[in-house]
Amino acid sequence: MIFERGHFDRSIIQESVVMESFNEAKILDSITAFSPEPTIFLSHKHDDLKDLQGVMGELRKLGVKIYLDSMDNKMPNQTSGETAHRIKEVIKYCNKFVLLATDKAIESFWCNWELGIGDTHKYIENIAILPMKEKGSLDYYYKGNEYLQIYPTIDYQDGTNTYSNGSRISAGYYVSKPPIHKGDAKILTPLKDWINRK
Repeated sequence: MIFERGHFDRSIIQESVVMESFNEAKILDSITAFSPEPTIFLSHKHDDLKDLQGVMGELRKLGVKIYLDSMDNKMPNQTSGETAHRIKEVIKYCNKFVLLATDKAIESFWCNWELGIGDTHKYIENIAILPMKEKGSLDYYYKGNEYLQIYPTIDYQDGTNTYSNGSRISAGYYVSKPPIHKGDAKILTPLKDWINRK
């Protein structure tokens, strides 16, 4: 499933929760920070703020701490090698890596670079792509279709589909691992279980 912009609007978080994430980003350090809650590095294009707030709201319901580089006051004012070093450090520290994969994010040098770092340090089990297209556009024109063939994706099941054994798939968000071989079934893991798996 490729989500449309606005899908997460009902989950847009309040400003106080955004500030809480901001405060968490300020103290996050790969050596000194400790959190019993799972942590997610949420890679995004800064232009996608409204959709980002909705995604954060949905993830926060699952008890996760979210790191956004745009809220990190340890980042230098000008993009530099120090920026890259800090991002690498935080990606290594966080339990999971999620890319809010809008068309703009897919075109972004930084988002692709972050995905590469996540691929190196998180491995396939701890990465998920959250694909998002423009409202009303066809899946065929989505710029990240090749990502969907390589990486696990965050998906939504509406409760009408079944597993290969015939049992019903409960409604909710899942991480869907792409099949290794043509004809294999996708492997679904409830999003909450994926987040909490270490």
